[in-house]
Amino acid sequence: MVLRPRRLSLAGLTSLALATAAAGLTLLPASAEAAPARHLPAAAHAPALAAAAPDIDVTKVQAHLTELNAIATRNGGNRKSSGQGYRDSVAYVKGKLQAAGYTVTEQPCTSGCASGAGPNLIAEWPRGDASKVYMFGSHLDSVSAGPGINDNGSGSATLLEVALKLAQTDPSMAARVRFGWWTDEEQGLNGSDFYVRSLTSAQRSAIKAYYNFDMVASPNGGYFINHITSAAAAPMKAYWDSLNLQPEENTEGAGRSDDYSFENYGIPTSGYAMGASARKTSAQAAKWGGTAGAAYDGCYHSSCDTTANINATGLNRSADGVAYTLWKQAVSDAAPANDFSVSASPAAGSTDPGTSLTSTVSTATTSGSAQTVNLSASGAPAGVTVSFSPASVTSGASATATVSVGSAVPPGTYPITLTGTGTATHSTSYTLTVKGAGGCTPSQAISNGGFESGTTPWTGDTSAIGTFSGQSAHSGSRYAWLAGYGYAATDSVAQTVTVPAGCTKATLRYWLHIDTAESGTTVYDTFQVKVDGTVKQTYSNADAATGYTERTLDLSQYAGRQIALTFTATEDSGLQTSFVLDDATLTTG
Repeated sequence: MVLRPRRLSLAGLTSLALATAAAGLTLLPASAEAAPARHLPAAAHAPALAAAAPDIDVTKVQAHLTELNAIATRNGGNRKSSGQGYRDSVAYVKGKLQAAGYTVTEQPCTSGCASGAGPNLIAEWPRGDASKVYMFGSHLDSVSAGPGINDNGSGSATLLEVALKLAQTDPSMAARVRFGWWTDEEQGLNGSDFYVRSLTSAQRSAIKAYYNFDMVASPNGGYFINHITSAAAAPMKAYWDSLNLQPEENTEGAGRSDDYSFENYGIPTSGYAMGASARKTSAQAAKWGGTAGAAYDGCYHSSCDTTANINATGLNRSADGVAYTLWKQAVSDAAPANDFSVSASPAAGSTDPGTSLTSTVSTATTSGSAQTVNLSASGAPAGVTVSFSPASVTSGASATATVSVGSAVPPGTYPITLTGTGTATHSTSYTLTVKGAGGCTPSQAISNGGFESGTTPWTGDTSAIGTFSGQSAHSGSRYAWLAGYGYAATDSVAQTVTVPAGCTKATLRYWLHIDTAESGTTVYDTFQVKVDGTVKQTYSNADAATGYTERTLDLSQYAGRQIALTFTATEDSGLQTSFVLDDATLTTG
């Protein structure tokens, strides 16, 4: 939660007095003390009204917090929005969500954020009515003074585990669910403000409620709800009421967290919180336990905000309440229809007449139960046949597609459609290139090499891709700015490409600008091009020059192979060196 004293509505908060508060802080009494690091039995905390919602395993939430703490430890003790600790936090959350099947987007904050701030991370579950969106958010950054595990690893880890549980359960959806992990909250709610500003009026209208979670595991905490009497808050209050927690309005947090960005545009908001630097009253201690007169979180905005600063009982109650709210607002009571998806890997192949290629056709159960999927192909030119082994699979299984090319098939590129038929019909594309005996079809293998189409299909530190103050593109408006921090850091962007077979020449070309605050010819900071992890080229601060320089690398030896192409910049702890990459191509001929 951002420190904004001018918005505080509780008296006596003119000074944090954290050391004093910490000295007098005790854990909650036995009736409400922090749970041990194990999963609490569902019967102990899940009321009957939440029977349709899943129980969230608090130990899994704590495992995410452990990783966020480790990330901070590796990056100077914090996860501030402009540092590598924040970027690594984004990468951790993003990886979990992508593996679970979410549509995940990194949104660079191009205006209003602190210099060097990392991106917002937006994840949408691709089910339900897109015109009716319920959004759940938390800020992922910390202050520079500490790792920020309660503020706000607790909210971020809670949302991550609820999102993973939604994907695992995969219920039938009545509405769309979207999650946001915000950058630069501690500098003034900047990331969430940028996100809401970037939406169109229609997109804002589609968000029926936004729920914010900022500090949901305070060790001497209370149970607070934003706008507790509002319609948006009703399911959140109902869950905590069922636990006899007697929640109160979150007056301390009013205007101090990311829900305020949504309120400014008329979007209904609510959320859970357990308190920051304000002090627990005697009446609150009487009903919740804990220490009257002490701060809800004595480690607020301090280096001691680590995994030792977490109230597992409160964290567990918050996570289950979030799940209950999500299920109540967005999940349908109807059983999900049986459905599946189909994909091919590789999705393209190049060969001579009289030969054959194979591709793995994979299916997955996307909702309901597994079903039989019959496989077929269409669109193949005369002389080309496609066979499947086996010809039908149970969704979740794979088959091998063999594409046989007759000796008389003329050179050319042919799109083929691979189709799976069950209770529904789904298709995927396979592109066949027939070269002609000994021939070569010139091509360009790198996708989005100029970065003008966002970050896809690049992987790695994709928040380095965009438009930033202080650098310019070789062409267009976007580029990848690697390193340039002035402290020890490593940035990489990578892409998997296929170098076509049959061509005698494959050349990587890219434009690289290097500027540095280093002097002399001693190498301190480096830029490397790697193929399948092997370094093929290295440049350094000693190669700094005005403007961009075109660099080339012969990759002919990789013809007919799929390779991982990686651009990596490594900076030492001294002066900055920026490596700015643009307009990368891999041409064959």
